[in-house]
Amino acid sequence: MKPQFKQIVTVILSIFLLGCSTNESNSENVVTPPITNPNNPISKSVNYLALGDSYTIGESVCETCRFPEQLKTTLKPLYPETDFSLKIIAKTGWTTSNLISAINQENLNSNYDLVTLLIGVNNQYQHIEFSVYQKEFPKLLNKAIELAKGSKKNVIVISIPDYAYTPFASYYSDANRMKISSEINQYNTFAEDICISKEVTFVSITDITRQGLSNKNLVAADGLHPSESAYKMFVERILPKVKMAVGN
Repeated sequence: MKPQFKQIVTVILSIFLLGCSTNESNSENVVTPPITNPNNPISKSVNYLALGDSYTIGESVCETCRFPEQLKTTLKPLYPETDFSLKIIAKTGWTTSNLISAINQENLNSNYDLVTLLIGVNNQYQHIEFSVYQKEFPKLLNKAIELAKGSKKNVIVISIPDYAYTPFASYYSDANRMKISSEINQYNTFAEDICISKEVTFVSITDITRQGLSNKNLVAADGLHPSESAYKMFVERILPKVKMAVGN
C-alpha cells in the first residue's frame, strides 16, 4: 500500500471512529422522561360521596339521571382500570340542619376520594334565617373535607340552582321571583367566599338553571327540579375539576 493511500485511509477511519464516539457520548447524556398517563388516578378505586338535597338525590328523574350517577358513568371510560363506588346522602326538602343530622347518624369513615356538596335551597325556600346557613354551611364544608381524607382538594361545592326560572315559579309575581333569585345569589356568594377562604373548589351551575323558562328541556316533569339534560350540563361543568381531584 502506498504511503499516500495509507494516510487517506487513516484519516477516514479516524473520522468514522470519532463520529461513533460522539454519538455514544450523546446517547449517554440523553434522559428519556418516564411515560406517564395523566388520566390514571393514584388509586385503583375511587370512593365518591355526594351530599345534598333534592338536587343531589335527583327528585323527579330516574336513578341514573341524577348528577352523581351521571358523573360516575362519565368517569368510568376515562379511568377504565378504576373501580368507582358512590354513596349519596341526600333527601328532598333537606336543609343544612337536616344534612348535618343525617351525616352524624351515618357514622361515616373518612376514606372518600371525592366529596361533592350542594345544599341550601330549602333554607331559602322555608324562609329560615340566613344566619343559620352562615353558621351551618362552614360546618358542613369542614365535615366534607374531613370525610375526603382531610384533603380540601378532593371536595367540590356546587352552587344552588335557581327555581325562580321554572314553570313551578312562573305563577309567582315578578317581585317574588326577583326576591328568590336575589336570595339564591346571597347564599351562593356566601358559599363561594367560604370556599375561596378554605381553598376548596366551587363550581357555579346556577346560570344553567336560569335557562329553565326559555328551555323547558332543562326542567323535570314536576316543573320544578332539573331534568336529566340539566344534570348532564352540571356534570360537563364539574368534570374538569373532578378529573383534577381524582387524577392527580
